[in-house]
Amino acid sequence: MRIDGQCHCGFVTYEAEIDPEAVSICHCTDCQRLTGSPYRVTAMVPESAVQLTGNPPRLYTKTAGNGRLRLQYFCPQCGSPLFTTGTGEDAAIWGIRWGSINQRASLTPKRQIWCGSAMNWFGETAALPGVPKD
Repeated sequence: MRIDGQCHCGFVTYEAEIDPEAVSICHCTDCQRLTGSPYRVTAMVPESAVQLTGNPPRLYTKTAGNGRLRLQYFCPQCGSPLFTTGTGEDAAIWGIRWGSINQRASLTPKRQIWCGSAMNWFGETAALPGVPKD
């Protein structure tokens, strides 16, 4: 599936070819802290499938709990998280942050990881009262 995306302010833009079956939810504590939310949704793609079409993102490197380096790319203007990858053989796969993808409504997660860190109320949000806009 061909997608395009951008950060919140539009400074960083990209295009990619993705497999819609490779979308997952991560409940790890790093993803919780990086997003300020209970989980993060990511589309995994080969690095060669991503083409930057706008300005370059900024890079932050974090040592994960397993000791591997995780490269976190974000917009230097608005701070929107955009991509993640690793080093060495882990650099071959990039994660595109679901919220930055323009076609995200068509991309349903197919699996979850780090479920041991999931909030105990995850999955119960459909029962909460809601309004279409605020």
